[in-house]
Amino acid sequence: MIKFSLFALIVVLVISQLFILDVFAQVSSGDSPFERKFGDVKYLDAFFGIPDEKMEVDPGDRNVPFTVVFANVGTQDITGIRGQLSLPFGFSSADGVGSLILADSDSSSLAGDTFTLTFFVNIGDDLEIKQYPGSAKVDYSRLRESGVRNAFFDFNFKVTGDSIINMRALDPFLTSLQTNHIVIEVSNDGTAPISGVDIVATNTATAISSTTTSVTNIEKVVILHTNWDIGHINPGSAKYLEADVYIPESLKGETLRVPMELTYFNAHGDRHTISRIVDFYIKGLIDAKIYDVRVIDLSGKPTVIGEIINEGNEDALFGFVTLEPMGDSNIIPSTQFIDEIDTDSPVPFNVQLEFDGETKYGEHDIRITVRYKDSLRDEKFIIHDATIFINDPSKSQKSDLDSSQLIILPIVAGIGIFAYLQIKKRKQKATQTS
Repeated sequence: MIKFSLFALIVVLVISQLFILDVFAQVSSGDSPFERKFGDVKYLDAFFGIPDEKMEVDPGDRNVPFTVVFANVGTQDITGIRGQLSLPFGFSSADGVGSLILADSDSSSLAGDTFTLTFFVNIGDDLEIKQYPGSAKVDYSRLRESGVRNAFFDFNFKVTGDSIINMRALDPFLTSLQTNHIVIEVSNDGTAPISGVDIVATNTATAISSTTTSVTNIEKVVILHTNWDIGHINPGSAKYLEADVYIPESLKGETLRVPMELTYFNAHGDRHTISRIVDFYIKGLIDAKIYDVRVIDLSGKPTVIGEIINEGNEDALFGFVTLEPMGDSNIIPSTQFIDEIDTDSPVPFNVQLEFDGETKYGEHDIRITVRYKDSLRDEKFIIHDATIFINDPSKSQKSDLDSSQLIILPIVAGIGIFAYLQIKKRKQKATQTS
């Protein structure tokens, strides 16, 4: 029984030891899902651009720098570093078709440091904007060691396309003495997307020195919104930002320059900040209204008169007044030239009425339209609807005659009675005297 127990204990110990060894083998054997290679040089990154700055590129670009980043992960310094690049069909050396794409490092690489190789390539016109495979060969030598070592690397890189950001005002004309609603278009006219677009309206006058002339007068206006987050903009598309801007009278006739600072992420995922300026032209305010429309008799003809008052800060040019009938009115349309509509005094107008057929007396519905041009020579209109009354001259004369008679007759009668009394009194005195 004791022998059997000892035998069973030995069997259990052997089985447990084998299980532990098998578990250890699962995590430390060469069956790991990640490939393990040992060498002096390790590949890190590959992109179009120079070591300090990645570039966006388009198909058809020529003599473009292509940088590959490596690390010296060995225990010794390396020198004599030289690289050769192999890219797919459509890419070629900047030295010409068929030439090797070569690059040399300017210095040695210390153990644990990184180094770069920059090649210059041409990008074919027919290539697409997408990811491509590439290969690189690196030749190098260890310090205090004869002979040349080499390493080979496969990697992926991307032809990103190029983002071109433009800004413009949909309506570049603003009016002084009032609040203007502006809409600015932010367009990506390139072939690469941009994301995380954030825009700030800046005031450069606060950042320049006293000896430098400011290129903007943005500090003279009131902008109710100065920051916009418009997000992602695809190639060939646009986003819009809106704001309300109050323009003082002092800027009339000037160009308002609004500096914008754009922050975004390009196709490489790098953050960039650029500046753009959106220009506006400030025109004067023409605020014209029509007042006191009525009918008078002028030279025996009914005439519509009125006044135009311009309450703005800019004269209206080439003014015309047009009178048109409405409803069943038989007034013939007519137009009068009034020239400029000044801001400092009312401008009167008078339009003699002509009728289509017999004159129709009584009420007439009319429309008065004032047409003028502003400083940009854009044509503007003011429309005023009114109801006028045209008197019948014959009835007016008869009515005037009757009323005059009512006034004159009592006076004549009074004078007659007074004269009769005076004559009678004189006769009585003459009789008494005799």
